[in-house]
Amino acid sequence: MYVVDHAAPMNSGRPHGLSGKAGFYGLVGSSDVMRRLYRRIEAVASFRSTVLIVGESGTGKELVARAIHDCGAQRGPFIPFNCAAIPRELVESELFGHRRGAFSGATADFQGLLRAAEGGTVFLDEITEMAPDTQAKLLRALQERAVRPVGATREIPIDVRLVASTNRDPGEAVRSGQLRSDLYYRLQVNVLEVPPLRARREDIPALAAHFVALFNARNMGARLVTGIEDDAMAALASYEWPGNVRELANTIESAFTFGTAATIGLLDLPSKVASARGGAPAPIEVAAPFHAELPSTRSVQAGAVGTFADFERQLIVRALESTGGNKVQAARLLKISRKKLYARIERYGLVMREASQTPVAPSQFAPS
Repeated sequence: MYVVDHAAPMNSGRPHGLSGKAGFYGLVGSSDVMRRLYRRIEAVASFRSTVLIVGESGTGKELVARAIHDCGAQRGPFIPFNCAAIPRELVESELFGHRRGAFSGATADFQGLLRAAEGGTVFLDEITEMAPDTQAKLLRALQERAVRPVGATREIPIDVRLVASTNRDPGEAVRSGQLRSDLYYRLQVNVLEVPPLRARREDIPALAAHFVALFNARNMGARLVTGIEDDAMAALASYEWPGNVRELANTIESAFTFGTAATIGLLDLPSKVASARGGAPAPIEVAAPFHAELPSTRSVQAGAVGTFADFERQLIVRALESTGGNKVQAARLLKISRKKLYARIERYGLVMREASQTPVAPSQFAPS
């Protein structure tokens, strides 16, 4: 079993990693690719020039931006801004500010994020979602180190570092018109590539332990997880993680929600993750209605139904058969909560078919 330190999650405000520890300014991992990333962060942090962070969704690009800010010991704040989170027509005033009366709804002066981050860092997440004309104004602000608020007649000097990110290939974004070439040339002076989780599988145990400690702290003693079973860790290490570190965090949180033991086991993981190890049972169909006897404890002791997982799976199947697929009644019959029943139905991949055996598109018992 993989035992985790549940005292506290990694302190994001202190440097770690280059000496061989588990992380660096909130980033977790000591793989070769991450250690190279840490060295590049240290290199760019010592300068005030712009940085472009490239990586798939969920890889932790904002954490890299924060590490650049913290490692450089900026005197001003770190201000993140998601370019895709608000309408394009409002991005300009959010970044550069506006004067009162500049447009409908501008009831007061607003200094804008670039001025609010004076002496610090502005992180523009998914910069390819920014409108081309706003990209042009951003480029001028970077070149002149000054901004002109919407409705103003003069520029105001700024002292701020710009860090931008994209989950797209920058060259392709330029060719498709999503990123202005002149802005890209300005940003590409310092490019940091964040590796996907599948490219650094050796970091998965440390990341999993980090998230266990994090959710232990958030739950404030409601449930304490002390470790991860070997088969569960093997599944975590084998899964491809298309959602990267964010998906791993969500998986660990789900295991907290649906698990009941002091350790996270294979059955506590989503079926798609558990099956990556090759240990998850194949989907089966449940005919309804059909009445049958539930397997007895004696048959389990005699080895008639194999492992406990086999027994539990068959128990749920028989309960659903006995209740004609009624999950509320099945949960009552099994003396478990509906929430736990839904989790086990999803874990074992149970699907419903008609008793007539007529082929139909199966529908999942578990809610989507």
